Amino acid sequence: MSVPATLHRIPRWPHLWMVWLLLSQLLVAALWWRLGWAWGLPLMVLSHAVFMVPVFLPRARLYAPVLARLPDVGRAVWLTIDDGPSEDTPAMLDLLDRHGARATFFLVGERAQARPDLVGEILRRGHGIGNHTQTHPQAKFWRLGPFAMASEIGEAQRALERIAGRAPVWFRSVVGMTNPFVAASLRRHGLTRVAWTARGFDAVDADPVRVLQRIQRGLRPGAIVLLHEGAPHGRSLDIVDATLCLLAERGLATVLPETTPG
Repeated sequence: MSVPATLHRIPRWPHLWMVWLLLSQLLVAALWWRLGWAWGLPLMVLSHAVFMVPVFLPRARLYAPVLARLPDVGRAVWLTIDDGPSEDTPAMLDLLDRHGARATFFLVGERAQARPDLVGEILRRGHGIGNHTQTHPQAKFWRLGPFAMASEIGEAQRALERIAGRAPVWFRSVVGMTNPFVAASLRRHGLTRVAWTARGFDAVDADPVRVLQRIQRGLRPGAIVLLHEGAPHGRSLDIVDATLCLLAERGLATVLPETTPG
C-alpha cells in the first residue's frame, strides 16, 4: 500500500509529552513558592487541564500527530466508515458500488476475526481498511494504560494483517480520544492517526436529516467524512445512502488517500 509522504503523521517523539509535563509542574511549583497558593493553586489546576482536555479532542496534537483533512485532492472527500465489519457490510458495499464511491473501513479486530470473509470482500471491492482497536473499548479507551493500549492497537494490527495480507497504515481512536499512551503504539506499527472534518453523530442519531445537517457543516473538498456501520438504531445504510446523495449534489467525489497525489 503506497501512502504519499505528505500524509504521514507517524509520531516521531511519542514520549515528548513527559518533558512538557515535567517542565510545566516545575514552573507551577516555582510560582507557588514565589507567589503563594492564591496563584499557585489556580496555575496547578490550569496546567493539569492543559494535559487532560486534549485527550477528548479528536484533532488535538499534544499526544500524537493527526491527519484531519486531505490536501490537494480537488473536489473530493475521504469517506470513512467505522465499527465494522457488521451485518451491514455486504449491503454497504453494494450501496457504495451503486454510487461509484470508495471508502476506508476502520475495522475492529475481534469483529474482523469473526468475519474474515467480509474483510476480504471490502478489499476485493477496491476499498481500504484501517485499525480501530481490537475490542472497541468505548467507555474506557481514554484511560487505558500503556500495556492495555499497546494490546488494543497491536492485536488489531496483527489480526488485520493476517486476514488482509498487509498491515493497515491508518488508525482511528475510539470516539476520537487519544491519551498519552497511543503514540508509542502508532510509532511501533507505522500507523497514522486519522480524525475527521465532517461528522453527523450517526452512531447514535437515527434521523438522516439531522445527521446530514451536521455533516454539511464540515463538508468541503479534502474533508474526512466520518460514518458508521452496524449502529444499534438500524439505519446506518439509510444514512450512508443519504450522505452519498449529498456528496453527488455537491459535486464531490470520494477518494482513497492511497491514491491521492503525494
